[in-house]
This record gives sequence, C-alpha cells and structure tokens, in this order.
Amino acid sequence: MTVLVFGRSGQVATALVREADARGVALQALGRADVDVLDEAALVDAVTRIGATAVVNAAAYTAVDKAETERDAAFALNAQAPGGMAKICAQRGLPFVHLSTDYVFDGSAHEPYREDHPLAPLGVYGASKAEGERLVMQQYPQAIVLRTAWVYYEQGQNFVRTMLRLGRERDEVRVVDDQIGNPTYAADIAETCLAIVAQVQAGARHAGVSHYAGSGAVSWFGFAQAIFAEAARAGRRVPQSVIPITTSEYPTPAKRPANSQLSCGRLEGAFGIAPKPWRERLQVCLERIAD
Repeated sequence: MTVLVFGRSGQVATALVREADARGVALQALGRADVDVLDEAALVDAVTRIGATAVVNAAAYTAVDKAETERDAAFALNAQAPGGMAKICAQRGLPFVHLSTDYVFDGSAHEPYREDHPLAPLGVYGASKAEGERLVMQQYPQAIVLRTAWVYYEQGQNFVRTMLRLGRERDEVRVVDDQIGNPTYAADIAETCLAIVAQVQAGARHAGVSHYAGSGAVSWFGFAQAIFAEAARAGRRVPQSVIPITTSEYPTPAKRPANSQLSCGRLEGAFGIAPKPWRERLQVCLERIAD
C-alpha cells in the first residue's frame, strides 16, 4: 500500500507521516509547494508519480474567522479541490478518505450529531466543507468522508498548545464554557485514516460519511482545566485562575457550534474503530510536547 496525502504541514498530515512511519506504511505527503490541488492535471500527475494505491485529503482552508471575508479561497480549497481528488480516485478505483468537520452542523442539537443529521453550517468555513462533502460523494460514491472535531496535536496551532503558552504568559485565563465537543488527538485521526484505507484495499465496501472524534464530551473551559491540571503535574507553569465565560463574552467573526459532539457509531460498526478517551489521549500528547 502506498498512501498519497494531500496536505503536509497541517496537524493531521503531520500525524499521518509519523504514524505511517511507525507502522512501516509507505506514505508521501504533498504540500502547496509540491502540487496545485486546484489543478486536476497536477493531481493526476501526483497520483501517477507517487504510484498511489490510496489517497487521503488532509489539505484544507482552516482559518475559520478569515473565511468570512475570503469565501472564494475557502470554497476553492475545501470544495473544488476535494471534488477533483474524488473524481481522479473514482476513475482509478483508489480508496479515498476526505476529512471534514463538525462545523457542517449548527450546534443546536441536544445530543451528539449522527452522520445523517441535516447540515446547517453557521459560517463560510462550514459551508465550504459541507459543499466539499457533497462534491466528493457526487464524484465518488465509494469515497469515505470522515468528519472530526476539536483537533489538537503536539505540533501546529491548536487549543492545547495555545493554553500551554497562555499558562506560561498569564496569571489569569478566560475560556468559553458554553460550547461543548469531543477533543480529538490528530494521531488517532491519522491512525483511523490508515486503518480505513487498508481495510478498503483489502475488500471492505463501506463508504459514505462517518465520524471520528475523541470519546467523552467537555466544554472548552473544562478542556482547559484538564490541560492545566496535567501541565501542573508535569511541573509546567500554569495560570493562577481559569475563569469560565460565555460565547457572547468572546465574540468572533464566525459563529461556532454550541454543540460539536459527534456520534461515532457508524465508523465502529463499519470498520471496528472505536473512539479513544480524550483525557487519556491528552496525556499522551502533553508528554510529547517539549517545553
């Protein structure tokens, strides 16, 4: 199996390289400098040159707030590009996993979102990802769309690293407490992607949308408390106080879903992949982050 990953510097792409190396899986990650994902000819060339037998799309426009004023850029990378990838994989019969997000939902539900819940994105980023899902499945009904949420890793820009930085710099940190979700370690997403493409190559015929997110729900405030508790145990500096605030006290250009919980039963039933407890995986991540 030779896996081609579109995206190289993001959290999941970085984790895919690391997890593939640990498992002895041949994998090549291509970033913006390596391939223009908006050019179908360039995509075909990349698939051919790498000799890919499976493709994972981890490339995305992820600047949620900036997307509100850069709609065309968000839709190009989050919708047009994955649609082109799906078309090429369909033509060649290659397993294709496309990563999506909880932002395709409006967060008004009172329970974890199932895969078939109606989409209702609140902003441009979510709308672009929803359109990407539609184009992928239109071009390649045998593709896998894998939605995830609240992604963090030991590298890159994410909530965990931001909290550790604030803990070093401030005595008081204020964190939103009325948005809940499932913190998800990027290494687990990477492991899930590799397991899916391996099973599909081996003959598994499951396709469509599935969810993968950490097991257990928490607010951003609760997540921050857990990060600081683990950091303190490791001897890191933490703030003297962590204060819960409401979303209205921390306004952003793009609205966030109040409920980002994802139900992951379909993935477990189809591929036997169960979510891992977010608190345990946070500990693993923090152990890998150098001060």
